[in-house]
Amino acid sequence: MPKFILDGREIETAQGKTIIEAAYENGIEIPHFCWHPELSVAGNCRMCLVEVGNPKRDRDGNIEKDENGNPAIAFIPKLQIACATPVSEGMVVKSVSEKAVEAQEAVMEFLLINHPLDCPICDEAGECKLQEYAFNHSKGESRFIEEKNHKPKRQVWGPNVMFDAERCISCSRCIRFAKEVAKQDVLTFVQRGDHVSIDLFDGTVWDNPYSMNVIEICPVGALTSPDFRFKSRVWEMSFNPSISFADGSGSNTFLGVRNNKILRIQPRTNMHVNKYWLTDDARLNHYHFVNENRVTEPMVRVNNVLKKTTWEDAYSVFKEKLSKIIPESIMVLGSGKATNESNYMLKKFASDVLKTKNIDFLEHIDKGMEDDFLGCADRTPNSTGAKTIGLRNNGPVNKDNLVEKINSGQIKVLYLMEEDLDGYPEIYNAIDKLDMLIVHAYNDTELTRKAEIVFPASTYAESEGTYTNIHGRVQHFEPALVTKENLRTMGMKLSRWDAFGEKNDRWTKHELRSCRQSWKILSDLGKQYGKDWDYKKSKEVFNELAQNISEFNSMDYNLLDKHQGVELGKAANPDPVVINYTSHKLKPQNDENQFIYATYNAH
Repeated sequence: MPKFILDGREIETAQGKTIIEAAYENGIEIPHFCWHPELSVAGNCRMCLVEVGNPKRDRDGNIEKDENGNPAIAFIPKLQIACATPVSEGMVVKSVSEKAVEAQEAVMEFLLINHPLDCPICDEAGECKLQEYAFNHSKGESRFIEEKNHKPKRQVWGPNVMFDAERCISCSRCIRFAKEVAKQDVLTFVQRGDHVSIDLFDGTVWDNPYSMNVIEICPVGALTSPDFRFKSRVWEMSFNPSISFADGSGSNTFLGVRNNKILRIQPRTNMHVNKYWLTDDARLNHYHFVNENRVTEPMVRVNNVLKKTTWEDAYSVFKEKLSKIIPESIMVLGSGKATNESNYMLKKFASDVLKTKNIDFLEHIDKGMEDDFLGCADRTPNSTGAKTIGLRNNGPVNKDNLVEKINSGQIKVLYLMEEDLDGYPEIYNAIDKLDMLIVHAYNDTELTRKAEIVFPASTYAESEGTYTNIHGRVQHFEPALVTKENLRTMGMKLSRWDAFGEKNDRWTKHELRSCRQSWKILSDLGKQYGKDWDYKKSKEVFNELAQNISEFNSMDYNLLDKHQGVELGKAANPDPVVINYTSHKLKPQNDENQFIYATYNAH
């Protein structure tokens, strides 16, 4: 493999790697706008110009030496773009030399000539690559005094993406993504020159299932989401890592939160799962239920009316009512929506407390959502985990004969954990024939209104735990929203606005829900029956699970975090740790005024 020198540091890299790739793999950032590791090289922006030299050779091909005995280096007179220049043996590259820095400053001045002063209203402000580079790689002033070019604003490319041509710096990332990744080649440059812009081909719409990924890869605020547009400034929010709840792909995400509500969901890089991408469905359709219409307190039925009560009272009522029920008449349904920890505790609770063998879970399959990329027919995040843990144990009553057993009177009690019966109308219609329905629920629905006891369950955004995706990869995630249960542990995860807001601030009026993770509810119920289930944290449940279920052996949260997930049965041989490329993100400054300087000096 060739070795070369980058800013005085010797680097060894694979044959064929470009300078910017080799730098990135070794933790060195060369400024760039248009380059992206998953897209073809365009060389549009010229921000990555560097000095490049190679050893001098004599007529016989031997390397010449300088007076100190080192190889004599002949630098190419013109600067070269690091994104398209392959590394060669003995090459010397300077990315922070006076000449290279001067070129970076010139490129920034050129890009800012016609860039509008939209920062105070731009959704990208605070996580904008152009702002960041204006602060770090420009002179902070412009010689341009003429009127800026004006271009179309608020152009609708499709249902989920809006385009502002004035903000665009023509990096072509969106064009290349549409063609190379999304496979919908509908974008192109038009009116090349100082009025260049990007437009759709005539008669086309940017309506791809992955269309919103262009918003993240856009280095400026030219592409925005109608769903998030003008909702919040990014520095007012927290961005905590999570796993997509949309399906079984296990896509890694960031949950953007303010006022204890999810405002947007974005992809989080995991090269073993979703790389840099996320489906539009996963972004848009799986957070409203977290914010709205929640079950916030335990409820029990008194005189045929559901009334809020305390957790202790709900537990006591549960024990009292089930004391008259024989185990064979109880059916337990787990969920592909619940964590591995909760499903494990449910199985343990069914066998050790309820003494029933009737346990199963419902799958939610939609073949119409499946594709050859990230689209997944399994519409729950953890059905693979539920199967591996053993919820489907082929007991005397299962999901296939449940309706028959309810109608015959054999099943009198149905215990539902984080399951809404969506897509199973025959089970829902049979509920009225039960003596008792007990549910762990996120939302107030027609189903919960039929229940005898309702336990408010924490959603994925309020929980810590693990999901196992359809490929058997176990991934750990932590909460992004505050509940009464996790209030003490969420301090550093909150945005500054949520953490330090006062009672009179409008963004501190959020609901503090008294919901709990299902494993915790089951553990507390077990104590009512004399079980010494004194689990304090999710990791304690997972550690026990990993000991008792062979596929999870030797796993723990630290291992899962280090390798961004581990496949079932491979804890001893996990995937290698890789460096994840981050194009740009919110970067809080130590000096709060630095953001203001960066914003206004950019113009």
